[in-house]
Amino acid sequence: MDLKINRETVPAAECIYDSVQEQGVELDYILPDYYPDIFRLVRCELIPVVTDCSVSGSRLTYELRCDIRILYCSEGGSAMRCVSQRQTFSKTAELGAECESPEIRLVPKTDYVSFRAVNKRRLDVRGAVSVNIRVTGEKQQEVISDAFGMNIQLKKAPVRFAAKKISSDKEIQLSEETELSEAQPPVLGIISCRCTAPECELKMISGKLLAKGEADVKLLYSCEKDGEGAVEPLSFSLPYSQIIDIDGADESFTCTVVPEVVSCDVAPAAGRNGDNRTLKCDIELKLRCRAVKTASAMLCTDAYSTVYPCEVTVSDIKAEQLPTVYTESFRHSAKLSEGDDVPQTIYSMWCTPKNINTRRGDDGRSVVISGMLTYSMAAKDNSGMIIMPDRDEAFEETIALPSDARECTVTAQITPGEVSYNITSEGALTVRTDITAKISLSDCGTVSALTDIAIDDSVKKQRDGDYAVKLYYGSADENIWDIAKRYSTSAHAVMEENELGSETLSDGGMLLIPIVI
Repeated sequence: MDLKINRETVPAAECIYDSVQEQGVELDYILPDYYPDIFRLVRCELIPVVTDCSVSGSRLTYELRCDIRILYCSEGGSAMRCVSQRQTFSKTAELGAECESPEIRLVPKTDYVSFRAVNKRRLDVRGAVSVNIRVTGEKQQEVISDAFGMNIQLKKAPVRFAAKKISSDKEIQLSEETELSEAQPPVLGIISCRCTAPECELKMISGKLLAKGEADVKLLYSCEKDGEGAVEPLSFSLPYSQIIDIDGADESFTCTVVPEVVSCDVAPAAGRNGDNRTLKCDIELKLRCRAVKTASAMLCTDAYSTVYPCEVTVSDIKAEQLPTVYTESFRHSAKLSEGDDVPQTIYSMWCTPKNINTRRGDDGRSVVISGMLTYSMAAKDNSGMIIMPDRDEAFEETIALPSDARECTVTAQITPGEVSYNITSEGALTVRTDITAKISLSDCGTVSALTDIAIDDSVKKQRDGDYAVKLYYGSADENIWDIAKRYSTSAHAVMEENELGSETLSDGGMLLIPIVI
């Protein structure tokens, strides 16, 4: 009887490109006539955003936008002014190979920014941003799932994998007008705008995905209070409800939607009396949807024939699996300043994470998250000038992992909450914020599976005697498969003959080895 082999195709994610691209940013700006002269520079922000990307053949093309915001005060006026400029760059990356169904991950960040006033009307900005690029494609791996004939014995192991993946992006526009309350002063100018889009609610309806969520906007605007310049915080949310077409997906798929903020523009509008008491907000979001259907298969990890010499070819198979995600929270506290460095008035304070690193703990049962938390504030110092300083605080937090996560790759994403602050009786400014850590556990283990079996039927194995049963003294933790393979018999027959309930010996002792031909 000939050997018959059944094969299974297992897809896996293959990294095609993983690199970092840098882009310099330069701005030589002359103030328009309607802007007052520069007296004191307060702050400069450089915010990079990837607005579009595509892959054609082996080339990745993407659009990088850099928003530049410079805050300054004029002579004789304490109210802040804002200069906003936008630069766009078309970037390409040679991937080195074409990939099927590419998944693209682009993460931009600001490396540095410096600014100065050349004179009272001219600004000079120099900076650099970088984009972390990772492109993965689908790789098909063919392995043996079953075999029949020629007295073949098989050892199998289960494996779960992402059998089908569907990706879809949808861009949406949100617009809303917000009226200031009577207690809030009119707007002189927008000086800071931060927009975030938390995770949204999902529901599958007739092959379409319903996503509900909101975009949270937190801004600071310059104003006048009691005849002096001041800063006023304001926050509001814009809800959205969108239907996303995902052709081929149904309830058997696991779906995720990641909202990304592409742009957020807020502009004041004058009312009937000429005061700016209305804010027009326009937000562009990109909803990145991914649907994955998982499947399972029994793969052959070892084989031998009880009668004929047998050679097997083994390859390491890495099957892509959905990560297990859970959240943990911890609190971070710091002392930012004391004595004369403590501001006279604090208008607003917020926290931004950067340079986040994740590693496994030395015990293997925990994850260590470290990095920097940048505390920023809009305040007024003791001389009455408006300031917006930053303070970097290092942190490190150890979080216990589930007991089944020892063979997993761990990544974490942290999100700071609202910042609370206090000035102690000793005159020190202390802050604290609750941090939410989103931890992903990805199975990084590989399965050594058979890709080929070759049996030489021209000769039979030679035994050391003519017997039906052989005595063998087994040791603790010895595998029944290894014993049966050594004596060219069946592992099932050994377990049945000795009434064993496990494939591994719990204790040493005498075993009866039946010879199966």
